[in-house]
Amino acid sequence: MAVLSASFAACNTDKAPKQTTAATTETTPAAATTATEEDEDAPAVAAPTAEIVFVNSDTLLNRYQYFKDVKARLEAKGKRMETDLRGKATSFQKEVEQYRQTGAGMTQEQRAATEQRLAQKEQQLAAQQQSSGNQLAKDENDEMKKIYEKVEAHLKKISKDKGYKMVLTYTRGNSAILYGDAALDITEETVRGLNEEYKANKPAAKK
Repeated sequence: MAVLSASFAACNTDKAPKQTTAATTETTPAAATTATEEDEDAPAVAAPTAEIVFVNSDTLLNRYQYFKDVKARLEAKGKRMETDLRGKATSFQKEVEQYRQTGAGMTQEQRAATEQRLAQKEQQLAAQQQSSGNQLAKDENDEMKKIYEKVEAHLKKISKDKGYKMVLTYTRGNSAILYGDAALDITEETVRGLNEEYKANKPAAKK
């Protein structure tokens, strides 16, 4: 997942109300007493919602079930491709070895035909290996794009609900964010929300 390159901006916190000075208390005791009573009776003011928060992308990907399922599926596909190529390569090597053992007894025309066939097969194997690698890379890129879009959509939703103006992301050791207050870290709720959405939308497994 792409890491957003942005500077970390700390949110403003509430400033404590200014204390009444001793001189003011002495000259206007009634006013001071009234203000104190009103402050005690006044409802507590809720702390403002942070406008800038961040997500640990390493933790998000490691715990996002959709990403883990995609990773497992791509790894299985890669292993199938590797097994198929290895089997064909083994078969090709056997043909080459057989030709080495029997080539001396062939006519010139037979040797030429066999060598041409083996050369074509070798080229086909190399082309298949390249094609398989390219296809797997494309699949990975397409899946990561889908994952990014799902995460982005979820973050837009919770940002609208909670008043976030910006959501940063970082990876340990490679980030523009050097420090962030833990109160601004929304990784846990993001992972939880993404997994709930994925579970709700995931097709039921076939029995």
